[in-house]
Amino acid sequence: MEVKRIAKDALLRLATQFPVIGITGPRQSGKSTLAKMTFPNKKYITFDDKDLREMAKSNPKDFLLAFPDGAIIDEAQKVPEIFDAVKFHADNTNSEPGKYILTGSSQFKLKSNMTDSLAGRAAFLRLLPFSLEELKSESLLGDNVYETIVKGCYPPLNDTDRHFITEDWFDNYIDTYLDMDVKEQINPSNLNTFKKFIQTCALHSGQMLSMDGIARNLGISAPTVRQWLSILESSYIIHFLEPDFNNLGKSLVKTPKLYFTDTGLLCHLLRIESAEELILSRYKGGIVETFAVSELLKKRFNQGKKGNLTYFRDLKGFEVDLVADWKHTFAIEIKSSAESEEKLSANIRKYLSLRNEDSCNGAVFYLGDITCNINGIRYVGWKDWGQFAE
Repeated sequence: MEVKRIAKDALLRLATQFPVIGITGPRQSGKSTLAKMTFPNKKYITFDDKDLREMAKSNPKDFLLAFPDGAIIDEAQKVPEIFDAVKFHADNTNSEPGKYILTGSSQFKLKSNMTDSLAGRAAFLRLLPFSLEELKSESLLGDNVYETIVKGCYPPLNDTDRHFITEDWFDNYIDTYLDMDVKEQINPSNLNTFKKFIQTCALHSGQMLSMDGIARNLGISAPTVRQWLSILESSYIIHFLEPDFNNLGKSLVKTPKLYFTDTGLLCHLLRIESAEELILSRYKGGIVETFAVSELLKKRFNQGKKGNLTYFRDLKGFEVDLVADWKHTFAIEIKSSAESEEKLSANIRKYLSLRNEDSCNGAVFYLGDITCNINGIRYVGWKDWGQFAE
């Protein structure tokens, strides 16, 4: 099953400018599929193939000569020598834009090798799992928002040709992630604690980060928490929203908020296995907020742009869930209500009055099906979250 990825246009745009493009993102987000779909005539190489891997290691510069029109190189990080060879060809053969497309499942190695060897020659495209817009365009999006949240948006779980049981798939996903990505970043004796750490982080999705609280829970140091959060962020398991610093005064919090990038993985870690369990869960609000944030991140990343999302909170506790600093500025509240009631926009209206700027607009993301305007505030139904502001 092939789903047309919205990020294809951004990938083509970058490929008209830079000789090397790196596609990054979490495991199983569809990076290799996107590359092959976008460049069907470009030779595809994977260093999962042992013979190709050995040939590339022995003489990487000559290996690339076999592909005068460039190539898609998958699992590029498995042959670190290839990055200097790509740099050599990019510098010495007047490489046309878009000649090499590099992907890999280990984000740490891929990004570090590309950053070290290909600075100024490479651009990155971040690819998260399917967006709601992508699922909707292929008639893969159901009508039950809670079922969609619990399943999540990873491509294999939304492939009608495959029949994964969600719990089994996520168990395997976490084990693979720990074994292939995390093990080289930490002391292997700490892997079990790291797994508990991921589960603890799940409890905090949609909340302000408390490193000291996480450290106390697990009996580890705050510097260890900071290092492990960096691992989760670098591998696109989580994302941080920084607080919005604007001209509303100095009484603002300075702590980022933590969000998982996929609610299916989040629900699995919280042991929520059904729509009914989610509806009754005390974590429902944070999960719905996570769902909205992930959709807006996908929208921006699929355009080849930075998220540019923050949140606003003052020391008195007044908060607006999201401030989107895009072409226009949007203040967004996220509600787990299915009714488009005007009272849901109270915080938005207060925030807009504080900013007193014509260029700032208000929106409420809610779980209903209808998108409409009520007294100057846009109420956005959940199926339209990813198309917001277009």
